[in-house]
Amino acid sequence: MAGTLGKPGRRPHIARMPTLLILMICAAMAFAFWSASRAAAERAEVMGRDACQAAGVQWLDQTVHASGLRLRRGDDGRLGFERSFRFEYSQDGSDRHVGRLVLRGGQLVAFSGPLRATPVVALH
Repeated sequence: MAGTLGKPGRRPHIARMPTLLILMICAAMAFAFWSASRAAAERAEVMGRDACQAAGVQWLDQTVHASGLRLRRGDDGRLGFERSFRFEYSQDGSDRHVGRLVLRGGQLVAFSGPLRATPVVALH
């Protein structure tokens, strides 16, 4: 008796097995990527908030926005994702400035934004 796919002895549920396995692997990879992206965004959010607080400026919108993603080699030579985030801050409440964070893995590799506030020295 011939199988339904035209090959003798082939069962249709076994023929679909590799497709299901590939689909499950792709879903797991997509979930891992999404999870790593969320973790990086949360880390960037904490860093942006802390930088604004240390500089004595107002952190606007209470969030960071992903602005870039690329593959880069780390210091150890392994490939990994480098994610860029931007955030906005204000010095007096009426202006807006853009800050930028670049994370490779969980490490901060570049930052531009508010600088740490320096004490004012009175000259006599």
